[in-house]
Amino acid sequence: MWLFLVFVTLVFGALAGLYAWTVYQKLEESQIGHPRVAELSSIIHEGAMAFLKKEYSWLAPFVGVVAVLLIAAPGLGLGSAFAFVLGALCSATAGWIGMYVATNSNGRTTYAALAGMPAEEKKSAKKSVDLDKAADSAEAPTTEAPKSEGILSTAAGNALEVAFSGGSIVGMVVVGLGLIGLAFSYLFLNDVTALTAFGMGASSIALFARVGGGIYTKAADVGADLVGKVEAGIPEDDPRNPAVIADNVGDNVGDIAGMGADLFESYVNSILAAMAIGAVYSFTSDGEALGLWGIGFPLFLAAWGVFSSIVGCMMISQKAPYAGTVRGIVAKLPGMAGVVKRIEDGDAAFALRTGTFVAGGLMIAGTFILSIFFFFSNAFNVFLSVTSGVLAGIIIGIVTEIYTSGDYKFVQNVAASSDTGTATVVLSGLSLGMMSTGIPVLLICLSTLISYYLAGMFGVAVAAVGMLSITGISLSVDAYGPIADNAGGIAEMSELPEGVRKITDHLDAIGNTTAAMGKGLAIGSAALTALALFVAYSQAAHIDKIDIMNPYVIVGLLIGGMLPFIFCSLSIDAVSKAAGFMIEEVRRQFREIPGIMEGKAKPDSNRCVEISTHAALTQMIVPGVMAIAVPVLVGFLLGKEALGGLLGGAIVTGVMMALFMANSGGAWDNAKKYIEEGHFNGKGSPNHAAAVVGDTVGDPFKDTAGPALNILIKLMTVVALVLAPLF
Repeated sequence: MWLFLVFVTLVFGALAGLYAWTVYQKLEESQIGHPRVAELSSIIHEGAMAFLKKEYSWLAPFVGVVAVLLIAAPGLGLGSAFAFVLGALCSATAGWIGMYVATNSNGRTTYAALAGMPAEEKKSAKKSVDLDKAADSAEAPTTEAPKSEGILSTAAGNALEVAFSGGSIVGMVVVGLGLIGLAFSYLFLNDVTALTAFGMGASSIALFARVGGGIYTKAADVGADLVGKVEAGIPEDDPRNPAVIADNVGDNVGDIAGMGADLFESYVNSILAAMAIGAVYSFTSDGEALGLWGIGFPLFLAAWGVFSSIVGCMMISQKAPYAGTVRGIVAKLPGMAGVVKRIEDGDAAFALRTGTFVAGGLMIAGTFILSIFFFFSNAFNVFLSVTSGVLAGIIIGIVTEIYTSGDYKFVQNVAASSDTGTATVVLSGLSLGMMSTGIPVLLICLSTLISYYLAGMFGVAVAAVGMLSITGISLSVDAYGPIADNAGGIAEMSELPEGVRKITDHLDAIGNTTAAMGKGLAIGSAALTALALFVAYSQAAHIDKIDIMNPYVIVGLLIGGMLPFIFCSLSIDAVSKAAGFMIEEVRRQFREIPGIMEGKAKPDSNRCVEISTHAALTQMIVPGVMAIAVPVLVGFLLGKEALGGLLGGAIVTGVMMALFMANSGGAWDNAKKYIEEGHFNGKGSPNHAAAVVGDTVGDPFKDTAGPALNILIKLMTVVALVLAPLF
């Protein structure tokens, strides 16, 4: 039976990899017929890959040391060390492939938008390069729009197609590597307890990647915005700004490599938690454990999620294999013909949302069948538990969109507060973030209670798997956003027609909304996964209850509640210091390089890249090590009950802080964009300057500290679970 589980997991992991490879082959066919676009894309690619190589060289000794300690630890040994190293390698590989693909998609997205524009609009780009000569060159294809129908018949459709293709490769690589890594670990170990070390390895790399990538990108972003936009009054991504290249590199370092590693560890830890509980859980009065049935169900859920995600991607992308066939089948369903037509007419936001909903609907249908197969007498309870997780995740995403999208009053109110200056923008954003925790937390509580009532802690664990089951498409939609953002930066630096930047900005705005929804989903799943891992730790440590009358438990709770605050302080302070160095450097270059503001001299972008790189690598160490060291110290010095208290305290404050910071940051970002669209006096006004400052405050909130908290609470819990035999 267990070999069959491994086989199915490997097959669907390979299916995700095959889909990613097929889409990548199609993506490679899209050439860049504009020399300056190709040059900038290459610079960003080389800078991003160089940083990742250096970051991994710093992390390799850490992985080696922890592996040796696991081998030496009583009750753990070689099996746990093997799973830890494999988890770390898979997480790092997911980040590396994601970075490679994204930095090869950004320039292609820019050129796709340019190539699909009418000939008269292209002429305004000839100040930068002769497009007719570029089209005739051996390296470049024609700049005429591709001869295809539907979504590809417009410039925006071209750009969406390329950007989403890159994003879908990232998404499928993450879930594919997750399933393949879990399958190989289970094949060689055949021990769910030892297998949890795989999640520890994945979480360790993810935390360093998220924190390091977040510091890198936000140091450059804050420096570029405050000096360029506010002080110098030049546009975003202006080629005269020396921090722009570092900013665009950082988009990939933080939002692609960091996010890929983040979602990878979330995905595998939710599966591992459900497997650990399922192995010993019982639905019967005689206490007979589910065993392989409980282990296999989360794996099959994840496998079906891969298939559902692929179908959802095919709804969005016309270049995906068999995409036309899938949309043709869906169009024949009652009421779906108009939906498919609207997607093919180029409505990007509708296409992305519909693809996600189709994947979610297919996931729910498949879960019902799997529940009957695995748990005939308890099938309906398990099915509803998973569904509660899926629905809670979707609703949390919608609530997050309402709080962070410029289409709704909350962000518009933040933008309106710019009438009275920077302080009120900051205050209104903080207030919004705090208020936004209410509904998501109640939804997490509701999902927890429903799933626990229906299927006990196994129900809670599979609800978390349900939330993350369609990570393949949710990450695809997430990752497309930074690609579109990079494409806009390249368009600005290449001095392409204004219409190209409008297209990429439109796609980027949609990406910001979908990314905010993805962050809401990640936080919700982190809470449920951490709770499931906490229960698995209690089982492994033989703790029947956590007694809050025990002073050791109270001490653990207080330390655990404190840790997210200390972690955020370290992360934000690192961004602040690095941004300070960046600001001084940009000011120096504007002041000391003659002709830079007239466009007669090139800025020294390499120096800004060096500042971000050094800050990211040196400042990521302490927060990352803290997440592993503190649970170990508390477990050894204060005992396993105190460690249980620490985990509970960290989960409570970590979830609140993550929601607050993600939503405040998203609201400030979109309030700035709302003003840039022409509201409240538009670009260049005092309102805009106040909103830019608010956005820079929100940058480390939503892209550094906030998302890393999800990893922090899961990493500490999985460390406790792996090391439970020692306590």
